[in-house]
Amino acid sequence: MNSHWYAIIMAGGAGTRFWPASRKRRPKQLLALGPDTSRPLLAATVARVKQLCPADRIIIATGEHLVDATQAVVPEIPQENLLAEPVPRNTAPCIAWATASILSRDPDAVIAVLSADHVVTSDDGFVQAVSQAMRVAETGTITTIGIVPTRPETGYGYIEAGADRSDGSKEALRFVEKPNLETAEKMLASGSYLWNSGFFFFRGRDMMAAVERHLPDLAGGIEKIARARANGDDREILKQVFPQLPSVSIDVGVMEKVSPLAVVPGDFGWSDVGSWQTVWELAQRDDNDNAAPEGSLLVDSRGNMVADLRNSGGKRLIALLGVENLVVVETDDALLVMPRERSQELRKLTDALSRLGQHDKL
Repeated sequence: MNSHWYAIIMAGGAGTRFWPASRKRRPKQLLALGPDTSRPLLAATVARVKQLCPADRIIIATGEHLVDATQAVVPEIPQENLLAEPVPRNTAPCIAWATASILSRDPDAVIAVLSADHVVTSDDGFVQAVSQAMRVAETGTITTIGIVPTRPETGYGYIEAGADRSDGSKEALRFVEKPNLETAEKMLASGSYLWNSGFFFFRGRDMMAAVERHLPDLAGGIEKIARARANGDDREILKQVFPQLPSVSIDVGVMEKVSPLAVVPGDFGWSDVGSWQTVWELAQRDDNDNAAPEGSLLVDSRGNMVADLRNSGGKRLIALLGVENLVVVETDDALLVMPRERSQELRKLTDALSRLGQHDKL
């Protein structure tokens, strides 16, 4: 392990795409939604990252209201390494604040920014790609990982990759927003586009220089917080300054403006697990394409995603008869039934709950 390698794991989230399993105080990264149903996504992410840097060099940025739940999932992370955002302000403030915190410890830090709630099926492939990206970043070039696409996906952003660089990466020419199907098919056929993983790698000082150049208001606010932290009185300053920081994504605020920018192609079974549909795709399924808990009874039924996530009460039989392509999710206080193809529309339900004042269900 390189003694100057650090990781920032972004672990916020509103908990809407996986209702009723996910809630404001139990967002997606705290759930076991991947192929490994024995541990939450965040715990799996930390386990992978620990192959690259030790727990005391892993920083987790999360919401103030999620600190205790996060600590319970990854107790090996020192409490002082959990950065609690008083309010959500998008990824640029999150990354800039975490980077400044790391630089106060190590001015020569090389940092990986990763998401807490993605699935990776090949840890070896992940470690290899991240290690290469970190080595490129060590030379002073901000770097990302682009996932080698396996299908014309319309739910992901893309990166156009250019010429090969001498360090084994490629030039990152531009970011492309989520395309329609026709455009996605053309990009896949060209062989020049990669899925945008949202992973970024840089020397800490290079990122802060880019923030100062492209987001000076953000840089000024982070400097105030950093000075207060050095004086040991950052709690009140954080609550005053952080909510005033510009809410902008790191992609829009910095990455789309940085040059040069390198991209390392990665192929390690990556998914951002964006919906119950994706959970079904990743799950072990029976001969009729049903993903259901052991002991469920499914007769003349195909393509269903069933999850029993209750924490209380005895074992309950879940039975389906003559239905296809449904999502059925049961928790202690809610039951969801919907067509699998409408998984991306779950926000309609959470919005309706909010309008009805049922905030205890969110």
